[in-house]
Amino acid sequence: MAQSELPVRAVAPAHRFDEARLAAWLVPRIEGFGDHLQIRQFQGGASNPTFLLTTEAADGPKRYVLRKKPPGPLLSSAHQVDREYRVMKALEGHVPVPHMRALCEDAEVIGTAFYVMDYLEGRIFRDAALPDLAPAERAAVYDQLNATLARLHQVDFAAIGLGDYGRPGNYFERQVARWTRQYRDAETQAVPEMEALIEKLPGRIPSDQSVSIAHGDYRLENVMFHPTEPKLIAVLDWELSTIGHPLADIAYNGFMWRSHSPSWGTLDGVDFASSGIPTEAQYVAAYCRRTGRPGIEDWAFYMAFGIFRLASISQGVYRRVLGGNAASDRPAENGAPALARQALEILLA
Repeated sequence: MAQSELPVRAVAPAHRFDEARLAAWLVPRIEGFGDHLQIRQFQGGASNPTFLLTTEAADGPKRYVLRKKPPGPLLSSAHQVDREYRVMKALEGHVPVPHMRALCEDAEVIGTAFYVMDYLEGRIFRDAALPDLAPAERAAVYDQLNATLARLHQVDFAAIGLGDYGRPGNYFERQVARWTRQYRDAETQAVPEMEALIEKLPGRIPSDQSVSIAHGDYRLENVMFHPTEPKLIAVLDWELSTIGHPLADIAYNGFMWRSHSPSWGTLDGVDFASSGIPTEAQYVAAYCRRTGRPGIEDWAFYMAFGIFRLASISQGVYRRVLGGNAASDRPAENGAPALARQALEILLA
């Protein structure tokens, strides 16, 4: 993982660990790891704390990225860094991902499970409108984003050793149940729209039973581009990945055209006729062409489900912020109610 645009800071007090013990564990497992380990924490992110590791080796300075579970009580089935490591290791050579170096599932080393991967130099675009790029570059960035997702969904997951990475079939039934449980575990107030979604979504599940690797959080901010070219070099943040439904991914990715949150990614105010950025319909049509689909029926369900899931995630983040265990310094603000209202409006339109 590489985050040249994401600033680093001293490790937050809540996320400190035994650095000497970490170094002792890594040296025999990563060839040429080096010594004089220095650790800084990447700012941003709300889930798994992420750190920049710098060492001095015989052939020059080395940089790696460590990603770990957060401290404190965790929601069930969340923060599975072992799954992130496994899927990226399996996908290397099939879609752009960082090179995986080591996975540690022994919580005795630094307090939680973690993995280490290579640091990559590149750009992460935080503003979905890409204001610093020319129209042709914007078009290329969005085309790369689209093509990479289509490529992921066409990977033969069984052939690369991920046949047991999730249960194929009945994806949305299981996902609605999962995110309902996650929401209940983190619930802090009554949200009538969430209750309505929990009631109505199961009855609206489409008959399409497509199966693929699903990234689970595929959006512009979670991929990295070449330092100077509009070329996608790494897909990041695989925490929510599974064997799932490809249309869940493309709809979640498509939420960028409907989101009003700059922190998540929004295209509010973009002139699609002149910016080089495609419309939602154009983006979805390009994905369909690449994956051989004539179109996507029940788009409202897929979009509403994606926002419902995001609302559940937001509720979990809010709960962690209240508990002082979030990976960022964001204020305690609950985004779940507004997201639930939007999802319900789309589902019932």
